[in-house]
Amino acid sequence: MPRVKRGTSHVKKRRKLHKATKGYKWGRKNLIKVAKTARTKAGAHAYADRRKKKRTMRALWQIKINAFVREHELSYSKFMAGLKANNIEIDRKVLAELAVTNPEVLAKIIAKIKK
Repeated sequence: MPRVKRGTSHVKKRRKLHKATKGYKWGRKNLIKVAKTARTKAGAHAYADRRKKKRTMRALWQIKINAFVREHELSYSKFMAGLKANNIEIDRKVLAELAVTNPEVLAKIIAKIKK
């Protein structure tokens, strides 16, 4: 069986690792052992934060809607209950966008709920 020298594949593997950890601080960008763990942890945080992003965005939408609805003497929970009672199926993302960009439309929705 012939001898296999792994020079090129080893260098490729390290080059790929350095590319992934480019921009990291201290030894996390150039020391192989530390860079490996840094890349693994970065991947884990990225995965978790992609899921966390969804909850933070929903919380932000709720805050925007609540702020607008409070100006019209309603609470967020009563507003959402009113939407359900009147069969208005608009999601929070759209409601938050309306509160910021098109407040007069949302004001009409609130007026309909208050009836």
